[in-house]
Amino acid sequence: METNRKVLLILCDGMRPDSLAACQTPYVDHFRAQSAATLSARTVMPSVTLPCHMSLFHSVDPARHGILTNTYVPQVRPIDGLVDHLYRYGKRCAMFYTWEPLRDLTRPGHLCRSVFASEKELGPGPATEEILAPALSVLRSDGPDFAFLYLGAPDELGHDEGWMSPGYLQAVSHAWDCIRRVTEALPPCYTVLVTADHGGHGRNHGDDCPEDMTIPLMIRGEGFAPGSALPGDVSIKDLAPTIAALLGVPANRDWEGRCLA
Repeated sequence: METNRKVLLILCDGMRPDSLAACQTPYVDHFRAQSAATLSARTVMPSVTLPCHMSLFHSVDPARHGILTNTYVPQVRPIDGLVDHLYRYGKRCAMFYTWEPLRDLTRPGHLCRSVFASEKELGPGPATEEILAPALSVLRSDGPDFAFLYLGAPDELGHDEGWMSPGYLQAVSHAWDCIRRVTEALPPCYTVLVTADHGGHGRNHGDDCPEDMTIPLMIRGEGFAPGSALPGDVSIKDLAPTIAALLGVPANRDWEGRCLA
């Protein structure tokens, strides 16, 4: 199916659904009013950053893709991830990120643009600013079919000061300011998804508790009624087949999630 639609996926690492209201950032309500949304989507166990991202991009549980910690290991029975699958259909993909292990979400040579700035070296806030300028430039001019923007500061502040602490909520607020700057500059052909990989409690995450396992999802674009509710049983595994469908590409046969479009 041919389509002129493009997709931007924005992921805020560690962003709990209840932080959206608690951070008191007006653009959250503005964006949500323009989107179909749920505050009760579920991630996978273990609710840890790399396993969750692998499940998002590969649409299977960690037991299937084999990544159970933040250390990448090659898949025993490889599954094409979202970028690799889109690449086979001639789609151009870009990635902007600040946490180095995310490089393994896609195979070498399948991105038309990749921009990385290290949180470890620069700090989460400055690293985010380092990737925003090229992201804005690429999205406005180069127009990749699919782009992934990773915002890692909420997770860093959650570990440093605690989930729902003032510092954590400030990081969520700053992430939403970044989302505003990017989405206000986007061409109208882009459907935008905003989500998280996991939540957190105390100063950690990785458990099978609601605070860790529940994530928000908002989808703004053609076919998603503004202010409507997404189904209550949404999984992080549903994102890859949904994004593929928005780009006119059939889901990979190994993927287990469903299309929300």
